Amino acid sequence: MVPDALAPWAEPALLTANDLMTRADDSWRYELVEGRLVRMPPSGYEHSHVAGTLFMALRSFVDAHDLGTVTLPETGFLLSRIDEPDTVLAPDLAFISAARAPVRGSQNWKGFPRLAPDLVVEIASPSQGRPQLAAKTRLWLRAGVKLVWVVWPVSHQVDVWQSRADTPSITLEESDEPDGGQVLPGFRYPVSRLFA
Repeated sequence: MVPDALAPWAEPALLTANDLMTRADDSWRYELVEGRLVRMPPSGYEHSHVAGTLFMALRSFVDAHDLGTVTLPETGFLLSRIDEPDTVLAPDLAFISAARAPVRGSQNWKGFPRLAPDLVVEIASPSQGRPQLAAKTRLWLRAGVKLVWVVWPVSHQVDVWQSRADTPSITLEESDEPDGGQVLPGFRYPVSRLFA
């Protein structure tokens, strides 16, 4: 993958996941794409509202069925292989099944876990377009994520991507409900409630 396609503003110097973890706080959020630092602005109110609404719904379902963990925004995941420059992405939300969740006290628990979540949710910011988020989604899927929901607050839509796909399998409208498929069987949530 060419970093410029995903993050044309990425800094040219190569960094590691450890460099990112120990970076001084400067009020920006960062990801690494093939070792290149990508700076992202803080989220706006609508973005935060959608993330919080969906987090509460996912967390309630996951906890009620003892299925695993739902992470908050800014949780980074180390997706690259050991022999590649580090790629650390931070989705708006993620679900990790109990069988795959980091063990408390392990290096994966304390730092960026070297694993791909089972489900990733990306919420489009005003500055992000479909080509950019499609590139990022394909990166998640190549790393092993099984299901990705890309939420579009402006159009009130959700693109559903599944493993090994190069395009969304469906784009849901306000009257539809994304479901957890085989990743979270039984989970359903109306698109309209994300924007209420």
